[in-house]
Amino acid sequence: MSSTPQAHLYATVRTPFGRFGGALAKTRPDDLAAGVLRAALARTGLDPAEVDEVVLGNANGAGEDNRNVARMAALLAGLPVSVPGTSVNRLCGSSLDAAMIGSRTIETGDADIVLTGGVESMTRAPWVLPKPERAFPAANTELVSTTLGWRLVNPRMPEEWTVSLGESNEQLQDIHDVPRERQDAFAARSHRLAHEAWESGFYDDLVVPVEGVDLARDEGIRPDASPETLSALKPSFRPDGTITAGNASPLSDGASAVLLGSAAAADRIGSDPIARIAGRGTHAVEPHRFGFAPVEAAGKALARAGIGWSDVGVVELNEAFAVQSLVCVDAWLRQGLAGPEVVNTRGGAIALGHPLGASGGRVLGTLAAAMRADGHRWGVAAICIGVGQGLAVVLENEDAA
Repeated sequence: MSSTPQAHLYATVRTPFGRFGGALAKTRPDDLAAGVLRAALARTGLDPAEVDEVVLGNANGAGEDNRNVARMAALLAGLPVSVPGTSVNRLCGSSLDAAMIGSRTIETGDADIVLTGGVESMTRAPWVLPKPERAFPAANTELVSTTLGWRLVNPRMPEEWTVSLGESNEQLQDIHDVPRERQDAFAARSHRLAHEAWESGFYDDLVVPVEGVDLARDEGIRPDASPETLSALKPSFRPDGTITAGNASPLSDGASAVLLGSAAAADRIGSDPIARIAGRGTHAVEPHRFGFAPVEAAGKALARAGIGWSDVGVVELNEAFAVQSLVCVDAWLRQGLAGPEVVNTRGGAIALGHPLGASGGRVLGTLAAAMRADGHRWGVAAICIGVGQGLAVVLENEDAA
């Protein structure tokens, strides 16, 4: 083992993920984030003053996220004012990026303990109004939603780059020929496995309630979803398209937290680590091909961990759309992944939800728990990101070595 400090996961928690306009609609994003920060610390014996940094992901920032939601949430959570906080925006990958940044900070020796995670209230994302270029304009101005996707697009951007996320994935389907039936089957599997995981108690220790909200489980899971019921839904982006509301992730609200620390910090944290961050990878492609970006990001993370796909026992891939998930899995199978059954063994974002800034922390926490539950040594967490990026992290379960 190198003398360079190693970054480890010590605790992961998240809220239940709520539907757009659902149970979490009245809860501010900074309050959602504060709740999971408190919960992560409560699971350890750590003095909050020992936290060196708070790093949270957030894809919006335009409203109650209040520009730097990490600092706001840390203060609301009761951490000492001496604990600094910074917010990261890499859209859907924001909280996975936060964990990657936190792990690098530990590995450089600049910190021993970093509290990371992310938050998004897509329900409460505000409309924005661009300022007029001159005073007293006579024309009307349109409000722009900040919930999802491109907004206030620079006209210098090529038009093919700025199509909707759904149209981007319809184009991905055109290239890779993933039929509607296969997408619907993948989505039904996500709901079935998510429901089974909740019923078995897998998520009980990973999910904490939101104060004042009666929501015990992820709100979007449909146990009765089947390929047959999903096939009845109309296409969402093209009249003859393959992508529907049933085989894409929903708009969601929620927060996640991941406590990272060096091995030397175990005594102060008061528990043993649950996994080691062994490799990280980032990759970028053309903006409208973002769904495929996790393929190369994962390859880079595996190379940095010194392993290959044949070593990997479980994968957590954020299911932005069934089509992009299947395209990524197909590519990894060609590269040596054991089989599609090792991907998202406890359901994915199509069922659980995808609150943009929180999803990376969710996939990382689920991955660590699945590795320990099933006895796997190596696992990969990966996520696609709008505007053509992907992130991946390799975890090692040292207890399985």
